[in-house]
Amino acid sequence: GKRKYIYAIVDTINKEEAKTIQTEIKNLKLKVTSANQGDEIRVSGKNLDDLQKVIRHLKSLELKAPLVFDNFR
Repeated sequence: GKRKYIYAIVDTINKEEAKTIQTEIKNLKLKVTSANQGDEIRVSGKNLDDLQKVIRHLKSLELKAPLVFDNFR
């Protein structure tokens, strides 16, 4: 069946940083969607590799917010 992976990037993200994160995700040009839900950003996609690329990329950025990755299925 079609499986969709969703990662919530949880922390208390300030608006500026949330924008940065979403821009970074978009710039990766992967088949993932990111939605800002207040204090978390939800990234979903059908391809687990794409999501892991997103996570690796975000971890490499110098972000102020401590990123926590929760895996939803």
